[in-house]
Amino acid sequence: MRDRLWRFILSFSATGLILGTLCFAASLTPSLLPRTYVTQGVLSGVAMACGYGLGVALAALWFWLELPEAKDRVRLWLAAGAGGLCAVVALVFLWRTAEWQNSIRTLMQLPPIETAHPFYVGLIALAVFLVLFGLGRLFAFLARLFARTSRRAAPRRLSSVIGTALAATLFWTLADGILVRFVLHTADSSFRRLDQVIEPDTAEPSDPRKSGSTASLVRWDELGRMGRSFVASGPTGEDIAVFTGRPAMEPLRVYAGLNAAETPEARAKVALDELIRVGGFERATLVIVMPTGTGWIDPEGIDTVEYLHHGDIASVAIQYSYLASWLSLLAEPDYGAEAARALFRAVYGHWTSLPKDKRPKLYLYGLSLGALSSEQSAELFEVIGDPYQGALWAGPPFPSRIWRKMTADRNPGTPAWLPRFRDGSYVRFTSQKNVLPAAGDHWGPMRIVYLQYASDPITFYDPYAFYRQPAWMAVPRGPDVSPDFEWYPVVTFLQLTLDMAMATTTPMGLGHVYAGEHYVDPWIAVTDVTDWSAADIARLKERFRAGR
Repeated sequence: MRDRLWRFILSFSATGLILGTLCFAASLTPSLLPRTYVTQGVLSGVAMACGYGLGVALAALWFWLELPEAKDRVRLWLAAGAGGLCAVVALVFLWRTAEWQNSIRTLMQLPPIETAHPFYVGLIALAVFLVLFGLGRLFAFLARLFARTSRRAAPRRLSSVIGTALAATLFWTLADGILVRFVLHTADSSFRRLDQVIEPDTAEPSDPRKSGSTASLVRWDELGRMGRSFVASGPTGEDIAVFTGRPAMEPLRVYAGLNAAETPEARAKVALDELIRVGGFERATLVIVMPTGTGWIDPEGIDTVEYLHHGDIASVAIQYSYLASWLSLLAEPDYGAEAARALFRAVYGHWTSLPKDKRPKLYLYGLSLGALSSEQSAELFEVIGDPYQGALWAGPPFPSRIWRKMTADRNPGTPAWLPRFRDGSYVRFTSQKNVLPAAGDHWGPMRIVYLQYASDPITFYDPYAFYRQPAWMAVPRGPDVSPDFEWYPVVTFLQLTLDMAMATTTPMGLGHVYAGEHYVDPWIAVTDVTDWSAADIARLKERFRAGR
């Protein structure tokens, strides 16, 4: 038994242990979002396994190049020394993990973590590492097995390459064909059933101007769960009038769910006909909304603009998926763009046919995947002759083409998390603190505003963080980003990947959870609201702050 234990210990790579421990230690440092001990433990275990795997690969390369290696007792002492050093480093960094996590939690006004946090993190990380280590050993065993088989017809080194390639192909096939497809199939079935649920507290509207009513072109069950919520919620004309002390109209909301028609073009046609039916083009303001993957539309984003325009506004949206945004991006990445283009073409085509002095001002809005899709509604050259008035895009995902281009070409000296672009007449960026006026009073014929938080990993996820520091980590940083956040190769990429998965777990007004009070100033700028006093604007912000 003792001999077996020693053989097991000696089977660990000293290089792998050192790099694995360094990655483990780096993973304990803060990133954009706070972590529970479970998520931190999983992250640290994966980081350690990645570092260990890199060390093993480097050691294998050393062996393959036939460079000198340590033997017997020297190797034993090196392994023992590496193990002791790794243990000390791991314990020191585990001791500091509470301090680092609290540096984020303090910024986000969350309670400090419990004292047992480092202990739980260490146990979970060790368990995750051992599982991945076992899978790595299985991979190596299969690679050797395939190499021995192919050695009958190929040279030794070529057979090693063949064996590794075959093992990698087998692992990839199992992961993609069983795990990924099983997860997607399960998620698809779950979200489909959830989309069909009719909430007991969401009653079918009796107002004929609402989608889903008996007079509507879209049946109540065709709206989908999120569509029903969108239509049934929001401020009434009376709510707005009571708050502002001025006359107000009933806001119009039009929605066509996935079951309303088979194709995006057909759903867009249904939505357009419904919008015409309820008189949406007779309002002063019209907003084309692209929902998130599930079909959800952020009430914080729409309610605010309805208040600002005293209810003299209509909004229209169509559903393109019932999956969560990240799953929709993975399984059906083009659906959102197709739906956005279909809806925009339908509404814009009718809008441009109306006399310019008798049609509403036209705007686009989207949050998260909705912002990404809305960006792709039309190319600038398609609307330059008769442009819509502007767009508000909140929490744009990192692949957003226009956002990425404007950020990359920002004015020198402005931070990547809050850039300035040229003279600010076309596009402006803002965050929790309104900085839109800093770009001046001049706007062009089209006003584009991006609302983004520096702590939003959906927006600031960077796949190149694997080997280089993201630009938004440079000083000065956003006020909601920990000053202790440091860049480490490989590890920062893993941290940001986990942050992206946990993006909506933050308090309101941080991460990927956008607050109504922060929508107010962007909507004022985009839709050119001029009839609200500073005191009333502050009161509106407080109304949404108090409504959390």
